[in-house]
Order: sequence, then structure tokens, then C-alpha cells
Amino acid sequence: MKNARLLIALLTLVLVGGCNNDGPKESGMALIQTTNPSAVTLNKHTREESDLIEAIETDIEGFKELYDVAVVKGKKDILVAYKVKHLQRFRMKQIEKKVIKHLEDKYPNENFTVSSDYKIFLEAVELEKNMKNPNYSPKKAEDKLQEIIKLQKELT
Repeated sequence: MKNARLLIALLTLVLVGGCNNDGPKESGMALIQTTNPSAVTLNKHTREESDLIEAIETDIEGFKELYDVAVVKGKKDILVAYKVKHLQRFRMKQIEKKVIKHLEDKYPNENFTVSSDYKIFLEAVELEKNMKNPNYSPKKAEDKLQEIIKLQKELT
């Protein structure tokens, strides 16, 4: 009887301790929250480039299977990272092929890197935030973009 009470007390402590939520509040919801990052060009850009990346972002946001899109344009490459709605995750390869085909058909002269990987999405959002800092150089941003693209290619 004494051992049973001790066991119940220990289990209660473990359960209460396991329910502790000391982690960052945003990380638990990060996969399902929409962040709506703005499309960004790393170099001094023309109005045409701004219109291009905004058009790409609008096109990709139009896919009903997706709910968040990050577009980053470098010198030669455009990174398109997106989140897939939860119930559509079983069709991720089909969705990725559909997105790539759409982009290549509509923008044949552009070099796209497309990713539904959450880590790539977070890196793109972080790069977009860094670009708001006036001390963050375009060269450093381009290097970071190339690093993200290299990471995406390693994942595939």
C-alpha cells in the first residue's frame, strides 16, 4: 500500500513536469501559423524585378494546397519556399511538381529553386528579416541565399 502511494506520487510528478511549457511560445505553432513574409530582392532592384517577385508570390499563394509563401530573388536565382496545408501533405511531391511546372511555364527565363521543406522556409524568412537591417550587405545576403539553395539541393 505504501509502495502504491509512492508510485502514484512519482507518476503524478512526472506527468505534471512533462506538461511544462517553458519553450518559446511561437515555436509550437510555427508549422501551422501563417507568417506572410514579403517577397524580397537581395540586390538593388528595378521596378520590374519588384513586380516579378510580387507576381510570383501572388501566383504561388493562389494554389489552394498552400498557405504561406516566401520568395527571395538573388542575382541569378529565385528561391520559392512554401508551406503545404496539413491535409495536403500526402501529396507533397505532386504539389511540388505542379508548382515547378507552373513557374517554369509562366517565367521561362528565370532560374527557380522550389522547396516545401520547413527549414528552407525558415531560412528564407530569416534572410528576409536580415535584409531589413541596413548594415546587412547585399553580398552577405547573396551568399546566404546560395547557402540556402545548396542546402535545398542536398535535401533532394
